[in-house]
Amino acid sequence: MPRTPRRARLLAPLLLLVVWLGVGGTLGPYAGRLGEVATNDQAAFLPRSAESTEVAGAQRDFRQDETLPAIVLWTAEGGGPVRDRQAAATRALASLSGAPGVVGRASPALLSRDGAALEGVVQLRPDLGDRLPDALDRVRAAAQRVPGATVRLAGPAASQEDLADAFAGIDGLLLAVALATVLVILLLVYRSVLLPFVIILGAVFALGLASAIVYVLADHGLVRVDGQVQGILSILVIGAATDYALLITARFREELGGHGDRFAAARAALRRSWAAVVASAATVALGLLALLLSDLTNNRALGPVAAVGIVCAAVSALTFLPAVLVLLGRAAYWPAAQRPTTTDKPGGHGVWPRVAALVDRAPRKVWAVSLAGLLLCAAFAPTLASKGVALDETFVDDAPSVAAQRTLTRHFPGGSGNPTVVIAAADRLDRVLATVRATDGVASAAAVGEGGRPGGAPLVVGGRARIDVTLDAAADSDAAENGVARLRTALHALPGADARVGGYTAQRYDTERTAVHDRAVIVPVVLAIIFVILTVLLRSLLTPALLVASVGLNFLATLGVSSLAFRHVLGFTGTDPSVPLYGFVFLVALGVDYNIFLMSRVREESLRHGVRAGVLRGLVGTGGVITSAGVVLAATFAALAVIPLTFLVQIAFIVAFGVLLDTLVVRSLLVPALVRDLGEAAWWPGRLGAGRATAPGAPERSASRVA
Repeated sequence: MPRTPRRARLLAPLLLLVVWLGVGGTLGPYAGRLGEVATNDQAAFLPRSAESTEVAGAQRDFRQDETLPAIVLWTAEGGGPVRDRQAAATRALASLSGAPGVVGRASPALLSRDGAALEGVVQLRPDLGDRLPDALDRVRAAAQRVPGATVRLAGPAASQEDLADAFAGIDGLLLAVALATVLVILLLVYRSVLLPFVIILGAVFALGLASAIVYVLADHGLVRVDGQVQGILSILVIGAATDYALLITARFREELGGHGDRFAAARAALRRSWAAVVASAATVALGLLALLLSDLTNNRALGPVAAVGIVCAAVSALTFLPAVLVLLGRAAYWPAAQRPTTTDKPGGHGVWPRVAALVDRAPRKVWAVSLAGLLLCAAFAPTLASKGVALDETFVDDAPSVAAQRTLTRHFPGGSGNPTVVIAAADRLDRVLATVRATDGVASAAAVGEGGRPGGAPLVVGGRARIDVTLDAAADSDAAENGVARLRTALHALPGADARVGGYTAQRYDTERTAVHDRAVIVPVVLAIIFVILTVLLRSLLTPALLVASVGLNFLATLGVSSLAFRHVLGFTGTDPSVPLYGFVFLVALGVDYNIFLMSRVREESLRHGVRAGVLRGLVGTGGVITSAGVVLAATFAALAVIPLTFLVQIAFIVAFGVLLDTLVVRSLLVPALVRDLGEAAWWPGRLGAGRATAPGAPERSASRVA
């Protein structure tokens, strides 16, 4: 048959390039517009079915307007008493009545027991959005009219302002840091001018496409986006798109050395890579979708959004990148020298031939030592404190609301300004109040009257009354959570009270327990998804079981190291309840990626050359590219640390360290050594396990059969 003219063969890649340039030009700006449909509503972090969430809904019935409290705190500039400033502080608060964004009248200024601080509460509208800073500035300005006093703002409104500041500019800063990091690594890896920019461009196009899809879905209320989800989406798409691109470009370079013709090389590279990329993307996307089983809204929100990002990353890597590689050919790797890639035998020059030789020479010793090291690290996993992050550790830096909360706690009862809320039957109010006040750990309790303030005639709505409870302990402490548990035990046993306990401390208590339940549900589902995909890809049962066990052990080892690092290096006393689950989903799903890349190549080589040679050839052939991919992914997740929130810093550390541990130990040593030691049995019950691999030196099977 006559060969297709060169111009005709260029038509398809040119069309693909034009399509992606159109996608980038049209949809690229959406990567910076997700903030328009994002919300940082704290209700999204509450368990949907918990008692505290039920109370949060019932609280609205006891207010004419739902509000966002801002706690104003005054202390003397040089220290000392502030009793003589109480009247001025009360007048300052009263002057805010009717101010834009303020709901109702502010409370009077209350004097602390030690006489060294004054406290007042201003209720703000909860829907201020971008206007919240202006409203808080007005509150500060009024409070600063009290002479000789230092003013601080605490409470939910101040925390929300600091949270918005933490996410401000996330689109630009996080993206710039991640892309710059990836670019530097790619330049070092490839020593090429064009290819790193091509890979980065493909990742940016994938992010633009994903952001546009998520924007439309969020705008129609089908998915939810907040600053946390937004940041993780950017990192995940860039990291995944780069990883897939590294696999394909490495295979293209290898095939280019064998075929010479760039069109044939591109076809061969795609034919031998697409299954691994699709399996990898499916593993991560389905693993992320398992978050829909969570009872926490923010967890559920991440699942579909991140899955969309992974799919877009895979589509970009399988279409845009091959098109550009065909058009550029060998020029894509200029000015690096074009050395043919060989996987003929272990040993020889280079790191990976030496690693393969070690695995071949002493497989049992290699996997035993690797396993022992991982088990040692995993032994510390139970010490990871997932009791939640204290308020003063929510932000990595000393945010103003955190400093104000510390001052508030020094002068007022620990739960002051952040009450525990009890909703109960109004006809049992006296007994409920007596029970609450008699509960260990309660500083004070009062029924809420008209205007949403404690005291006076209680407000009854639908036959129910509300009680605000101030605890002795700080609202974010274990002691306060124990106090909530005691309150619930006592009130639930009260006949006819129909009492429910909520508020900030109760929400922390419920969130921690919901996170434990979520892990018990989601972890087995994710592992089952991964096992099924690996079984289909590798046509084996034993090898997928080994791979799932290895990434699970890698996760536990990472948690163990993280526990030590959080406490003794980074100084964190707690871990956000969602961190272990996020870490599991990202690490296990992404960790399986590298095992998919490795073992799909090992299977391909084993079918041609036998199981022993297949392991060694697969390790040599994928060692460099998978290690580069692991370093890139670790670096991109580490970029999350630029956002000064403890939650994201913890996620960044767990994923970055875990990916490196998986890349350098699990995938490079443990898995190859186990498969090498087991031999054909590792592939049971597939054709390799039955000893039906091609004998060394026999003709290669067609690429379609070995894929």
